Amino acid sequence: MSYFGGYGLYFLFALPALLLGLWAQFKVQSAFKKFSQVRTLSGLSGAQAARRILDTHNLNNIQIEPTQGTLSDHYDPSARVLRLSNGVYQSQSVAAVGIAAHEAGHAIQHAENYPFLTMRSLLVPTVQLGSWLGPIIFMIGLFLAGSTGTTVSWIGLGLFSLTAVFALVTLPVELDASRRAKQALSVSGIIYTQEVGGVNAVLDAAALTYVAAAIQALSTLAYYAFMLLGRRDD
Repeated sequence: MSYFGGYGLYFLFALPALLLGLWAQFKVQSAFKKFSQVRTLSGLSGAQAARRILDTHNLNNIQIEPTQGTLSDHYDPSARVLRLSNGVYQSQSVAAVGIAAHEAGHAIQHAENYPFLTMRSLLVPTVQLGSWLGPIIFMIGLFLAGSTGTTVSWIGLGLFSLTAVFALVTLPVELDASRRAKQALSVSGIIYTQEVGGVNAVLDAAALTYVAAAIQALSTLAYYAFMLLGRRDD
C-alpha cells in the first residue's frame, strides 16, 4: 500500500472530523470563558439552578454534588447524582447555570425513561469493549492470510462500529438535554430574556463537540472499511 493509500488516506478520512473537533473545542472554551464572567440577574449558582429545575420536576431525591475538574459535569444515573465541577457548582454565571441545567436535563430524561438515554446506557459496556478490542482484532485479521484474516477483520470492524453507534445515539440525548435546559431555565425564571443568548451560545457550542465526535467515529469506521474492502479487491 502506498503512503497516500496508508497514512495519507487516513488523514484524508480523519482531517475534516479533526478540524471540526478542534473548532468545537475552541467554541466551547470561548463561550464558557466569556459567559462565565457574566453574572445571572437572578443571582443563582449552578447548583441552585439545577436544584430548582429538579425540584420543579419532582426529582427531590436526586442529589447534587461538587466534583473535581473543569467542565467535568455529568449526571450519574446509577447513583442518581448530578455532579457539577467547582466552576459550575458555585458560580453564579450564565455559563454555569446553562451547564447545570443541561445536566439536570439528563436527570429528567432518566426519570421519564427517554429511549435514547436508555439505549446509550445499554451500549456503554459493549462500547467500552469494542473501542479497544475491535481495532486489535481488526489489525490481527489484516496480518492473517486469506478468507480467515478477512473474517477476523470484519469481526473487529463490527465491534468497533459500536463506537459509531454510541456516538450517533448520544447526539439526540445531548440535544434533547439542552432543549430541556433552555426551556426549564426560561420557565423557572432562573434566567431572563437578555441572558438567553449566552445560554444558547454555551450549550450550542457543547452540542457541536458531540457532532464532531460522531463524525470522527464514522470517519474512522469508514477508513477501516475502506482498508478491508481494498484488501478484498486485491
